[in-house]
Amino acid sequence: MADKSDLLQRPRRFYKAAAAGPAAGGFAVLLDGRTPKSPAKAPLVLPNLALAELVAGEWEAQAEVIDSTAMPATRLAFTAIDRIRETRAEVAAEVAAYAGSDLLCYWADHPTPLVERQRRDWGGMLDWARAELGLDLRPVSGVIHTAQPQAALAAVEALALTLDDFALAGVAYGAGLLGSTVLALALRAGAVTGQRALDLSRLEEIFQAQTWGEDAEAAARARALAVEAEVLERWFAALRR
Repeated sequence: MADKSDLLQRPRRFYKAAAAGPAAGGFAVLLDGRTPKSPAKAPLVLPNLALAELVAGEWEAQAEVIDSTAMPATRLAFTAIDRIRETRAEVAAEVAAYAGSDLLCYWADHPTPLVERQRRDWGGMLDWARAELGLDLRPVSGVIHTAQPQAALAAVEALALTLDDFALAGVAYGAGLLGSTVLALALRAGAVTGQRALDLSRLEEIFQAQTWGEDAEAAARARALAVEAEVLERWFAALRR
């Protein structure tokens, strides 16, 4: 919970109602009929109504003050509007870099139950990426970095460049959140839910918690990450409409 001084520094809610409506270039978030601006002073316009309603819902949920930390879809929209369109090549390279050290490619060498779970669950996701996206990322045992084939990373980068600004923003964010480009792309495709993607990214942590118990701090962190993953799921679902 934010302390009182933090709340005082946040801007007060200055509008009565937030909604979504048609605008030049797509659908805008409307605060009492006016469109807010991004940090770079661009209008908050989304490519379709579903995504605009998702972002507008965050503005409508604000109480007396505007808490940007509780508005992940809005932050992602600002990223797409202000950053992605100007730096698509750089962001696509970031997505490929995450694939180069994708979490799903680093399997444990013991204990056996964990290895078996990784082979089943992580291996299944790598098989999905190979079959559905043509991405051939190769798993190894241990945590020492092992370079992926350049052809595979080039394929990831090329795929990222085919995405529109809003999908690319979501994939880049998801790759960082989950430690896995494969999971981010699977979430974009609707092949996994946000919670499932998060659980897969935390597979070893969940295994350890089931074996030895989970402390309160780790549980709180997992709940916070689950909120972000759910919003990302809704973000991609809206883009697919």
